[in-house]
Amino acid sequence: MTHPVNRTILLFDIERYSDRDDVEQAYLRRMLYDIADRTLAAAGVEETRRLRADRGDSVMELIDADASPIALLRSLLTEAPAQLRTINRMASSSAQIRLRSVLATGFVAVDDQGGWVGSDLNHACRLLDAKLLRAALRERTNDFALCVSESIHQGIVRHGHPGIAPEEFHPVTLESKNGPLGAWLHGPLPGGTASPDAAPESAPAPAAGPASQGPGATFHFSGGAPSFGGSLVAGDQHGVSGGTVHGDVHLGGADQGGRR
Repeated sequence: MTHPVNRTILLFDIERYSDRDDVEQAYLRRMLYDIADRTLAAAGVEETRRLRADRGDSVMELIDADASPIALLRSLLTEAPAQLRTINRMASSSAQIRLRSVLATGFVAVDDQGGWVGSDLNHACRLLDAKLLRAALRERTNDFALCVSESIHQGIVRHGHPGIAPEEFHPVTLESKNGPLGAWLHGPLPGGTASPDAAPESAPAPAAGPASQGPGATFHFSGGAPSFGGSLVAGDQHGVSGGTVHGDVHLGGADQGGRR
C-alpha cells in the first residue's frame, strides 16, 4: 500500500439509479462520466492528475493536491449544472439524470489491489449518502445538489474567491452511522431544516394592558343605564344616565372604612 497522500476528493451519485432498467442505467452511466470529465476539464484538471473509481451509480475522483480546488469548485457551481441542463433537455422523462455531489480534501492511500483507503474518503462518502443531501436534491429544480466538507469551506469558500459566493453555503449537520458530520450545503436548505446560524424568531410583544387612570378620572356614558354591582360612587355626580361622573370611582370592593 502507498503512503497516504493529500488529495482533493470529488464524488458524484445518480439519483434513483436502481429504479431504471439496464438500458437506461447504461445511458445514465455514460452521461455521468461525460459530466465528470467536462467538469474536471473546465477546471483545468488533466487526466494524468486524477484517479477514477467506478461504483456503479456513482463515480469517485482523486485529484492531485496541486490542481486548483478553487477552479474545481467554481466548475462544480457552473459547468456541472450547465451540462445537466443540456443533457436533460434532450432526454426522455425516464432518462433524466439528477446528481448529488461532494467536494472534500484529505489523505488517501492506494492499496496493492488498487483500492482506496482513508478516513477522510470515508467521511466524504457518508456526506454523499446523507439523508439531508438526498432531500435537498429532491427539492431542487436544477437537478444538482452540492455539499462541501469543512476543510473546503474553511480553505476556499469563506474567502469569497471570484465565482464562489460564501453566502450561498449553509452549515448543516448530517447524520451517519458513525455520528453527526459537519458540512456545508450549497443552495437552499430542504424544507423543515433549520440552519444552525439562523437568528431565532423574536417573541411577540405582550398585549398592552388598559391605560391606568389618574386621580379624578372622568367617565363618559352615552345613554343607557350603567350598573355597577357592589359599587360606591363618591364625588360629584351629574346625570349618571347619559351624563358625566367626576371624582373617585370604587367598583366591586370595600372602601377603606370597610363599607360596601
